[in-house]
Amino acid sequence: MERNIHETVKLAQGGDKAALSEVVSHIQDTIFRLSIRMLADFAAAEDATQEILVLVITKLSQFREDSRFSTWVYRIAVNYLLTAKKIRAREFGLTFDEFGEDLENSLQDHKATDPTDPIMYNELRVACTMAMLLCLDINHRIAYVLGRVFELDQSEAIKILDLPAATYRKRLSRASAKVEAFTAQKCGVVAPKTAACSCPRRLPSALEMGRVGPEAKLIRNGTSGPSYDDVIQEVARVEDGLQGLCAQRLVPDFKNPRNFTEKLEQILTIQAGNPAAPDDIPTPP
Repeated sequence: MERNIHETVKLAQGGDKAALSEVVSHIQDTIFRLSIRMLADFAAAEDATQEILVLVITKLSQFREDSRFSTWVYRIAVNYLLTAKKIRAREFGLTFDEFGEDLENSLQDHKATDPTDPIMYNELRVACTMAMLLCLDINHRIAYVLGRVFELDQSEAIKILDLPAATYRKRLSRASAKVEAFTAQKCGVVAPKTAACSCPRRLPSALEMGRVGPEAKLIRNGTSGPSYDDVIQEVARVEDGLQGLCAQRLVPDFKNPRNFTEKLEQILTIQAGNPAAPDDIPTPP
């Protein structure tokens, strides 16, 4: 598949619009999944995806086959997500202590009475699982997402991040330890017998605060994934120390809500009118 996309990229570099549309179709969901795992916000992830696609299209002529195309795209996407002003402005410095306190202060006794409750539990599980990663600083978060959630091997991850292997391993280890420690203490999906928080007890306040909604956008956008009960059972089968990671990987594979292949002319217009990269982000050669 990678060899085929390289051939398509060559055609796109030569001005073939159908090939360019195929390139966009090939990468847009991956970029969106990376963006939403870094931002935990649908609208922000959609906007980031469009800007990253503009960057990719703008720089496509610079791609050489001395690396995998997916690695090159990841580098552009990661560079944007780490350095763009509008992304940096979203970093609120949330900590695991603050996140845990917010969870525990909003729990209510709740018994499932509505047939849609299990769907909403799953929606809340996905939202909370992603939001949890915002407690990691941005550099540890990207290491965790690439290495643990996306399961990229170290050699590819350090190329994407342009980091020494030792630095990457250290960040990945620290991030993993923090996620596992938090979920083991606070998350009812991971530790149903000891954690104070559970999705059923959290749901009433989450609905009141608009943290989740009845449209269940997260669940409906993802590919058909496991149910809430299936996730509980799956995590329970995993050995201690890996349950938090298991919960992270059971988040659905999201699809980009906007099909940018249908908006390619608009993206090309944006690119033509603004040849500089969005936010003047430097991109890899």
